[in-house]
Amino acid sequence: MTGNLKHPWLSIIVPVLDEQAGIAASLDALNASRQAARLDTELIVVDGISQDQTLSLARDRADVVIVSGRGRGRQLNAGAAQARGELLLFLHADTVLPPDAITLLAQAMAKNPDARWGRFDVRISGRSRMFPVIAALMNLRSAWTGIATGDQAMFVRRASFDAAGGFPDQRLMEDIELSCRLLRLPQGRPLRLRSKVTTSGRRWETRGVWATIWLMWRLRWRYWRGASPDELGKAYR
Repeated sequence: MTGNLKHPWLSIIVPVLDEQAGIAASLDALNASRQAARLDTELIVVDGISQDQTLSLARDRADVVIVSGRGRGRQLNAGAAQARGELLLFLHADTVLPPDAITLLAQAMAKNPDARWGRFDVRISGRSRMFPVIAALMNLRSAWTGIATGDQAMFVRRASFDAAGGFPDQRLMEDIELSCRLLRLPQGRPLRLRSKVTTSGRRWETRGVWATIWLMWRLRWRYWRGASPDELGKAYR
């Protein structure tokens, strides 16, 4: 654990649920990046009532560990409520930042003082030859639309996060909805960091690559057409 908890510049918020297989390695790598950056940061882990050893593994590796109601948007909001940083970075448990991510983020925000929020480009780890194509399309889509997903390690200034009302408390598409809210703010286009975070391809490998692509596009289309997040959450699971 590192950082000045009284006045951290950056708060990293990680929602977890039954992640004992990989949470120790993920948080250890994240703490190494924090130490290398030599900036005041804090790491907040928000557990959604895990049924395994996730909570105990996180307690030795985070500055703050809290338990909230289950649901990614709800957990992220709970972490943000505890955060002291002027910049909030929301990181999925199966997404790994590049080693110099915090330094690059600090440099980018200093060069772009009017930037309200942003995200990283992404790569996908796994066996499928389609993963580089999927990641490239995700990055192009975000560059074109301004919409970011949680896999891309979204970061938001505290004032802008509050102005947007935080994440919606819904079962699915909470990241897309927050992106839309931020885009409606003045100077709302996101900052793009081309350094790539690495996210796990386990979702695609478990469901099948093409089946997952089709499912996610179908769910997003239904969301844009006004389908409720609860209805989409049932379809996703």
